[in-house]
Amino acid sequence: MGILDRHFGFDEHDTDLETETIAGLTTFLAMSYIIVVNPLILGEAITIDGYSQGEVQQMIAVATILASVVAIGVMAFWANRPFGLAPGMGLNAFFAFTVVLGLGVPWEVALAAVFVEGVIFILLTAVGARRYVIELFPEPVKFAVGAGIGLFLLFLGLQEMEIVVADPATLVAMGNVATSPVAALSLAGLALMLMLHARGVRGSIVIGILATAAAGWLLTLFGITSPGTLTPPGSYEQVTQDGLANMIANVQYDFTPLVAGFVDGLGMITEDPLVFVIVVFTFFFVDFFDTAGTLIGVSQVGGFLDEEGDLPEIEKPLMADAVGTTVGAMIGTSTVTTYIESSTGVEEGGRTGFTALVVGTLFLLSLLIVPVISAIPQYATYVALVVVGIIMLRGVADIDWQNPAWAIAGGLTITVMPLTASISNGLAAGIVSYPLVKAATGEPRDVSLGQWALALAFVVYFAIYFTVEAGNVTF
Repeated sequence: MGILDRHFGFDEHDTDLETETIAGLTTFLAMSYIIVVNPLILGEAITIDGYSQGEVQQMIAVATILASVVAIGVMAFWANRPFGLAPGMGLNAFFAFTVVLGLGVPWEVALAAVFVEGVIFILLTAVGARRYVIELFPEPVKFAVGAGIGLFLLFLGLQEMEIVVADPATLVAMGNVATSPVAALSLAGLALMLMLHARGVRGSIVIGILATAAAGWLLTLFGITSPGTLTPPGSYEQVTQDGLANMIANVQYDFTPLVAGFVDGLGMITEDPLVFVIVVFTFFFVDFFDTAGTLIGVSQVGGFLDEEGDLPEIEKPLMADAVGTTVGAMIGTSTVTTYIESSTGVEEGGRTGFTALVVGTLFLLSLLIVPVISAIPQYATYVALVVVGIIMLRGVADIDWQNPAWAIAGGLTITVMPLTASISNGLAAGIVSYPLVKAATGEPRDVSLGQWALALAFVVYFAIYFTVEAGNVTF
């Protein structure tokens, strides 16, 4: 205990081993869905001769876990921050559906692009360039990120709980709890979690996730709901037909074909270098600002930011995602980034790298039970995001709403994130609007040259991104 205290600084951060452990378990449960979801998404684009789609997905699951463990190890021991990392949602979809299936870029080359992005991140982080750019963010944007991410989490959680559903007339509408078992059970789980949290029960988020997941399985086992309704699709049939022991024993752990594909991809870069550069730039830009926004937003919840809204020694946690991205590409997965679900563990009291160490250890142990992880219904983990999202909304109190520049930049940052399902888009709205409003109100001197350059960079990025999305670029 003394060794852990000295290394991670429990006393300095006013925490203890039990609190950090519960926080790590909470973060892991909130983000463990990536072990299942990432292979499903990347498996749409990655095909390997001689292997079935299921075997390829299992390879990607192993690569996902190992890349996460490497990145989290850097976060725990080098940065000493309570943040979890894994291949990022959104970035994996861009990899599979836009780059590989849309542009026709071979998946091997796409992995090479992610690798180059990671190497660039390592170099920029080492010389302090990433920290410099992040500290250019206008103050209202920095203080609005936490509330923006909170609203984003709320929206994601309510969608997965089927409380918010698609509507052709208004885009979204209220789901019908009376006809949706997922919505009904999720609401019950949410009520339990909120009551436990309000009473200050330690581990309230973990209890809520596990209780909701267990209830879904029990309702299925007793025949009250059909398989696949409250349990992940196919999981009930697999468990009852194959047996959990056989499922675990038959996992495809050999991911060397993915490594071989990455090596081949390095040799294919010269076939169309311009498209390769565009792909690298897009990966780089989105990951840069998604990670920056997540770090600032989650740090705000934990009280890690200084008076200017900056995270001290931010280059250390930034190095974690850079190393994770580089290693992840080499073993067969898309860009690794810091997860917004880390806010669940921070809310449970996680303050040091030991929280991250617990997350990494649980990811490593999940190698032994990949099928078990897939048995946790996604709506059960997303209930936790709703609770944390509500808590993160307190960040709106840090914004000076009487100041036009703060109100507009902060307001756009907060609202654009959930409405476009992108942290980087929310940052873009705030960063671009801030200098324009300052200039309009006769205060252009308050805007640095670097902030103008950052706003211009976003304009250039969107011009390139929309060109790629329109399919005007092919490999």
